[in-house]
Amino acid sequence: MTDLRNYRGTALSRRTLLQATAGGLASFAPLTMMGPDAAAQTRVTVDSGNIQPRPIAIPDFISPNPQLGRDLAMVLAADLQNSGLFKLLNPNGFPEKFNNPSQPPRTRDWAAAGAEALVVGQVAQGPDGRVQVEYRLWDVVLNRNIDGKRLANPAWRRLAHITADQIYEKLTLEKGYFDTQIVFVDETGPKDKRIKRLAIMDQDGFAGSVRTLSQGREIVLTPRFNPVKQEICFMTYVGEQARVVIMNLGSGQREVVGNLPGMTFAPRFAPDGQRLVMSFGQGAASQIIEMDLRSRQPRQLTPLDPKIIDTSPCYSPDGRQLVFESDREGTQQLYITGLDGSGVRRLSRGDGRYSTPVWSPRGDNIAFTKQVSGGFLIGVIKPDGTGERILTEGFHNEGPTWAPNGRVMAFFRESRGAQGGARLHSIDITGYNERQLPTPSFASDPAWSPLLS
Repeated sequence: MTDLRNYRGTALSRRTLLQATAGGLASFAPLTMMGPDAAAQTRVTVDSGNIQPRPIAIPDFISPNPQLGRDLAMVLAADLQNSGLFKLLNPNGFPEKFNNPSQPPRTRDWAAAGAEALVVGQVAQGPDGRVQVEYRLWDVVLNRNIDGKRLANPAWRRLAHITADQIYEKLTLEKGYFDTQIVFVDETGPKDKRIKRLAIMDQDGFAGSVRTLSQGREIVLTPRFNPVKQEICFMTYVGEQARVVIMNLGSGQREVVGNLPGMTFAPRFAPDGQRLVMSFGQGAASQIIEMDLRSRQPRQLTPLDPKIIDTSPCYSPDGRQLVFESDREGTQQLYITGLDGSGVRRLSRGDGRYSTPVWSPRGDNIAFTKQVSGGFLIGVIKPDGTGERILTEGFHNEGPTWAPNGRVMAFFRESRGAQGGARLHSIDITGYNERQLPTPSFASDPAWSPLLS
């Protein structure tokens, strides 16, 4: 039997906290103008690791409030640039200004300035109080208007993200991921006395979007979004027992999931939002159970064996299978099973120990954390066990989470030393465009929301 106190092979702070308070059981991370052919020249190819960002020009949006037009265009442009698939042209080189979004651009001049795509828009506050945007997307090389829409939202920043999603989808043929949020564990204070709070923010980390969801008087771990409701689940302590809790993001109301005799942890919602899968631990072992959130009836998915730790379950996008981690063969590996517990098969075969599996929304990859030779790696593997690829590595990387389009993932990376701490990062599925996400302080355990619109 694996020594549970050293199961992860490292003194991970959030797991050490759980071990110390749970009797030795480790926690495991636990207006379209043309058809599609019109965009052929400026469409971004997104299946290669050797990506050449496409040059795009985004002038300030026309507006009775010039600051609003400037700010909205800036947020939209930052979304596209942060994806790694687009290169913004310097406004100092723009060859013309616009008076309305329907004004045909001098595409030859824009092409000479280096642009392949051009966004022209206007923004104003409507009579109903909502901010309204109208934009046109031009293929500069083909001299064609390939997209145009009118959009509205009460919040201008969110409207900028929604507009960026529309443009991203038109140019890449993939859904965008900018109108989303990330929930995470905010960490402040000395390294040996971290105060941990649940927090939520827009995916771009805008400081004004950060909102704390707990007060730091309790341990909180592994927050996860409900795919269909504005709520999250996470692990905390109720009395002296680790429990899975659901929180409504609107009201802040909490509800403990189940009244079970042991500890519950590592929760995750089903794709339909009506079920929740989690680890259930008794003594020095844990199994995976599913809770029907309507009937509140638990169902065993893996048996409770005193020599086995099964944990970190995650549904497939169709809700028919689970991927999870287990030490049933002696080392920490990934497995896939049907929801009836049948057909269990080992997924990972490489060197090292595997954990925190998360199925891609596309269904084509499973992300994981891998510990080998003293380092922590973030990688992906296909559901049939082939195609394992490492995307990034370092001293301590952990906890991948997928953007809703399955193109990008976030994770946290912890730095060494007494002054070190965890920070959120994102990376493209090809291993390209790794970047740190801004947070007000140290941050861990990210989870990416579905699209809000």
